[in-house]
Amino acid sequence: MSRVAEAAWVTLRPARFMPDDVDGRVLFGVATRKAAGGAGGGVSDLGDIVMVPSVREARDRGVLHSRPMFARLTDRGVRWADGAEQTCDGIIWCTGFQPNLTHLAPLLPGWRQGKAATDGTRSVDEPRLYLLGYGDWTGPASATLVGAGRTARATVADIASRLGG
Repeated sequence: MSRVAEAAWVTLRPARFMPDDVDGRVLFGVATRKAAGGAGGGVSDLGDIVMVPSVREARDRGVLHSRPMFARLTDRGVRWADGAEQTCDGIIWCTGFQPNLTHLAPLLPGWRQGKAATDGTRSVDEPRLYLLGYGDWTGPASATLVGAGRTARATVADIASRLGG
């Protein structure tokens, strides 16, 4: 994962990587055929994670290993199912393109109409929490491949600046 910080990648289910040659053009073509009633599966049949160069590079370094979802958030970070606590300077919450964040509402007083109050992608209520990929309220076109990358880079820069990096 990161070359400059310790990172834990948490997923609800095992990651499914798309073939290396799948890019935005392939995804658009598959989605267009599916929308037109064409034969074959949809985009989700290809996998969950597009193998952009940075993902391929991390895979090739052998650092893409996900952990099962933590049991809960704590004042200092996360608590794992085995009771161990991990301190976190930041949590990047990017659960996909269909936002269902109602489980976060009790933690975030600024919650309004299904959205957390943010400054860029950083939660106004919990400054260690970053929300990515949920549409324009978390960054221009952030639920698209191009926008997600742009928003992710800006988020990493924000986290690094807050941590003094």
